[in-house]
Amino acid sequence: MSNETTVDASTLSPRRKVIILATCCLSLFIVSMDATIVNVAIPAIRSDLGASVSGLQWVIDVYTLVLASLLLLSGAAADRLGRRRVFQVGLAAFAVGSLLCSLSDSVGMLVAARFVQAIGGSMLNPVAMSIITQVFTERTERARAVGVWGAVVGVSMAVGPMVGGVLIDSVSWQSVFWINIPVCLAAIALTARYVPESRGTARRFDPIGQLLGVTFMASLVFGLIEGPSMGWTDPRTLGIFTITALALVAFVRFEGRHASPFIDIRFFRSVPFSTATVIAVLAFAAYGAFLFLMSIYLQQVRGYSALHTGVIYLPIAVATLVFSPISGRLVARYGSRPSLVSSGVLLALAAGFMTTLGPRTPVWQLIVMFAIFGIGFALVNAPVTTSAVSGMPRDRAGAASAVASTSRQLGISLGVAISGSVVGTTVAAGGSAFTDAMVPLWWVVVATSALITVLGYLSTSARARRTAQDTAALFTTTAVPAAQR
Repeated sequence: MSNETTVDASTLSPRRKVIILATCCLSLFIVSMDATIVNVAIPAIRSDLGASVSGLQWVIDVYTLVLASLLLLSGAAADRLGRRRVFQVGLAAFAVGSLLCSLSDSVGMLVAARFVQAIGGSMLNPVAMSIITQVFTERTERARAVGVWGAVVGVSMAVGPMVGGVLIDSVSWQSVFWINIPVCLAAIALTARYVPESRGTARRFDPIGQLLGVTFMASLVFGLIEGPSMGWTDPRTLGIFTITALALVAFVRFEGRHASPFIDIRFFRSVPFSTATVIAVLAFAAYGAFLFLMSIYLQQVRGYSALHTGVIYLPIAVATLVFSPISGRLVARYGSRPSLVSSGVLLALAAGFMTTLGPRTPVWQLIVMFAIFGIGFALVNAPVTTSAVSGMPRDRAGAASAVASTSRQLGISLGVAISGSVVGTTVAAGGSAFTDAMVPLWWVVVATSALITVLGYLSTSARARRTAQDTAALFTTTAVPAAQR
């Protein structure tokens, strides 16, 4: 017997719906911001705790990697145990993890605390999206709610470096974690007061699929971070990447045959969904690399303070605040193509300019580069979220959105891992050695941004839209035995 409990949206007042949306966005704000705010603290953490480059990479990547690994599992747990309940547990765990981060006196303890923080964070975003889809049932109001949701992702990640710079210079690097605690407490109280409990159809857990997915992502990131120190041709490095490939193949085969898969492989029959996943990885990898490298560049190569660094990030924040909602309106009126194509072009242009960076590049040029990059990044969030859930039945929207969120976090992890692998040995040297080492990476970003442009065009064709409709039909017809899919 199903224990599904849905929300009767007709009984909720417009005011209550707005409060519920704001509460869900609060959780998204702190989780997304925490993925970027720590970047500004990297030089201070390196100095205070004596961290190596790989240690700094793990401070960033353990957070995004755990988020990526557990997002879907947390969404399934919420369907089974209750979305409001899991949401509140996640907020509490995130607050505890943030407190532990602020008390860390070694890199190892900080990485462990970030692990705890990410476990809590994994219970927030997919569950919040499920709550939103239950509360906002009418097509237009749901599109607006999802647009706000997508905008908050960009805004939170953009203001993170600025907030971090202010806190680090005025207090300490530990203070970047304190800010999460009152926000979590407020969200817990608002959830208890305004968010109705709901459950989805309880799907069976898929531990093997979960394990294979985590193995794929963790081994890939581990190999990229530790590869430079072990040696790219070392048997250990080659063995790690062999595990990555085997885990991916086994994951696809196993999930395609599982009756209740961790990730329903049928989602990827939709071209808009598949391309949204790839675009999210590419765009957020570029952003992860950008934040990691620019924080080191501005503070260690240019000698700027954390506050000065945050101010230089201001063009990204302004661009995100202005162009994220514009992108949402463009998607609502014209579809995803204009936003995705423009995003790819602007990101490629900004990365091309980044290849000219030197130790004495004029500040006005930095501001122009950051602004172009910020506009390009701001345009990508709304169409990625919209494409991921486009055409999906109501009960599948949360799962589809969770895959998109997983792709974002995996992208950041890969961006940080790859950038550290490329410039790791030059961080201590600084100066032109560091800026020269960055050049190949920026050319890679140019290429991946060009790919975003191509995918953005192809994924919005009439043929691509038909694949989305055909995929949605798979979930509204009688279930087909897994072996016949």
